[in-house]
This record gives sequence, structure tokens and C-alpha cells, in this order.
Amino acid sequence: MTDTDTDPRTVLVIGGGAAGNAVAILLRRAGIAVDLIEARPDWNATTGSGITLQGNALRVLRELGVWERVEASGYPFGSLGVTAPDGTVLFVAEDIQTGGEDLPATLGMRRPQLQQILIDAVRASGAGVRLGTTAEALEQDADGVSVRFSDGSEGRYGLVIGADGLNSATRAAIGITDRPEPTGMAIWRIAAPRPESVTRTDLAYGGPAYIAGYTPTGENSIYAYVVEGCRDRASIDPATYADEMRRLAQEYGGAWPEITKHITEPEQVNYTWFTRMLVEGSWHRGRIVLVGDAAHCCPPTMAQGAALSLEDALVLAELLTSGHDWDEELFQSYYDRRIPRVRTVVEASVQIGQWQLDGVRDADVPGLIGRTMNLLKELP
Repeated sequence: MTDTDTDPRTVLVIGGGAAGNAVAILLRRAGIAVDLIEARPDWNATTGSGITLQGNALRVLRELGVWERVEASGYPFGSLGVTAPDGTVLFVAEDIQTGGEDLPATLGMRRPQLQQILIDAVRASGAGVRLGTTAEALEQDADGVSVRFSDGSEGRYGLVIGADGLNSATRAAIGITDRPEPTGMAIWRIAAPRPESVTRTDLAYGGPAYIAGYTPTGENSIYAYVVEGCRDRASIDPATYADEMRRLAQEYGGAWPEITKHITEPEQVNYTWFTRMLVEGSWHRGRIVLVGDAAHCCPPTMAQGAALSLEDALVLAELLTSGHDWDEELFQSYYDRRIPRVRTVVEASVQIGQWQLDGVRDADVPGLIGRTMNLLKELP
């Protein structure tokens, strides 16, 4: 890894997801030496079904210099349909263009494609990358952080950025005890061929599940999802994942019969609980700072998880390259700038799900979504 004895402005990024990749790209652009380590040997390049990216996420991807590839790989659209369980369209709402008028309101794409685009950009940036590697020990003083890696090697850095996700070992290592908590819902997801009729996200509320929805991710692909109450994972045999998702999905009409016939391979189905977490007070301890899911997470009811992570990376990189000292004041200003926006999204995302769990029929879901999305039009 990087020899940092002669330059205190060197950075170790722990975790190669959206936030870690983005901050590495931005810091390298500013000429800062960056090493990135990722626990998974495949850099998560093959996992996941689909992702919904709204305009504020696309705005950051444009800043990273990858928007053209993202646009070519994904499926842009500008509206959201709400249907009855039988597929009858109840109403169609125009999506708010949170990234500005020159970007689509929403773009769906296959998650592995987005990851590969970001991987390529990290490689091109000149960052040092090591896969299948974790940080086993972090010891910091006033000047930097000494790191011992899982392969026995060591390095010293001016700053360590923990971008290692929901179950962040970095978060735990610096004494932050927050952990993701289940909200009571779980989601089944699968990638499938795109029916010709699917040109936007449609959501069906009610039926055997809380939500059944799908999002186009390319000319020939979608990802489909069904949200139900969470069950003990140990009670569900992974070999039955396709059967479980198909059992729920086959009760829905519209495009669902065509989608359901492709829910056949259990290894293609992902089952995940909805969780929430928001680290309060600060997202750093000394010269170790958290970004993305390591600092906050929320249910995907507003499709803002990746967007918030990308925004974290953008704001932190902006501060680190501003010419100011990398000190307590700078790291606290990062938290102060992010926390109102992130809290608003986390609380709204959780509230939407809680209204469904509680069976509240007169909840102002459109109003809450509209207020939150209009806030996100502002620059982070």
C-alpha cells in the first residue's frame, strides 16, 4: 500500500461500493493519493438485480464523469404508476427532477452494470486497489492512522474513510455502537426480461404483499420486487426462494403474469430485510470518517439509498479538497452539512413503510414523497 510518511494527505478508503468508489474517484481527480480495499474478491461486480437512480444520484454520477456510460446502460423514465393488485392503473404521477431539468427524473439499471462502470472509473483514476482485503487494526494519533491489513501488511494514512456498508467493521472499530435495525418489512427481488408494456416503475399496493413493483433497467431487462412482512431468515430455505417469490407475485395482474413465469431459479432471487440506522452526533472519530451505509441506511421506499451515499462522497471530497486543514472542524462540518438532508430521507422512508404496517389508509404518502423530493432538488 501507499508509503504515506512523506505526505500526510493520503487516504485509505475501506469498501468499494457506491460511496467508496465515488470518493476515491473524486479525491484522485484532485491529486490526492488513494488506496482502496474491498473485502470481496469480485468487488461486488456480479451481485444484485437492479437499482433505481433518481436525479440527485445522476447528478453525482455526472460529476464523477460516468454519466454517459450510465445513460447508455440504463433506462430513463419520468413517471410513476400506481396500480390495483389486478393491474388496473389507478393514477400516474410525474416524477420530480431532483437532478435538474437536464437529467432524467429517474433511471433504472442493472446494479452490476453500475458497479462495473464505477470500478472502471476507480481503476482509471490511478487509485491503488486491493481486493479480498480488510483492515484488521486501526490505530490513530493526531497526525494520521496506522493500518494493519488482513494479509499482514501495514500502511499509514492521513485519513481513513469507512465506506464498508451496513455492517461496517470500521464503524464498530471507532466505537460507534449504532447498528441497522429491522423495520418490519422484507423484499424479494429478481432480474427478469422486460415486458414491452413496462416503461416506468409501477407499484401495486395491497394484495398478498404490501407492495409489488418493477422498474425497467434496460431495453431488455427489469427488476421486479415484492415487499412483505419480514420473516425469520432461518425459516426460509434458500432453495425455495423462487417458489416463495412466485407464490406472492402470481396474485398480481397487469405485467406480472409475464414477469412471474421467469421467477424459476432460486439463486436468482434475493431476499433482504428493510433496515434503518442514522448515526447521530458525528460521523467521524479523529481521522477516521464514515460515508454511505456505514453512517446511515433506510428502507428503499423512496429509492434514495445509493443517492445519499453518492452525495456523502461528493460533499466529503469537496471539503477534503477545499484547501482547509483536515481537522475536527472540517469533519464536523461534513456531518453538519449532511445530517438534515439524510435524516429527512431516512425518516420519510421509514414512515411510508410504517403507515403500511399499521394499515393507515388515509396517510398522505404522495405529500410526504413530494416534500422530500423537492428538498432533494437543492444541491447537497
